[in-house]
Amino acid sequence: MGKIKNPDAKATVGNPVCGDILTLYIKVKNGIIRGIKFETLGCAAAIAVSSVITQMAKGKTLEEAKKINPQKIVKELGGLPPIKMHCTQLGAEALRKAIENYQKKTL
Repeated sequence: MGKIKNPDAKATVGNPVCGDILTLYIKVKNGIIRGIKFETLGCAAAIAVSSVITQMAKGKTLEEAKKINPQKIVKELGGLPPIKMHCTQLGAEALRKAIENYQKKTL
C-alpha cells in the first residue's frame, strides 16, 4: 500500500453509496506491471480487495491484468459477504482505469 513516486499512471474510483475511495498507482515496463500500490479510504473489505488486486496484477502484462474481474477477485480472497461484493467492482474498475490512463498517455 502507499503511493508510487512518479507513477506511469493512476486512477481514483469511488462508490458514493458506501463512501469507499480507491486510488491505484502503476509502474509499467515493456508492457508489464512492475509496480503497483494503492491508497484506500474504506471498509476492511475495500482494503482487502485493494491489496489483493496489487498481488494479482503485479508481473502481469497489461492485457492479462485487464482480465482481472470481480469474480476472480472474490475467488482470490476466498469469498466475501454479499453486502461487500461491490468492493470487488471498485477494485476491478480502478485497475482497468489505471491501465486505460497509461495506454492513453503512451499512444
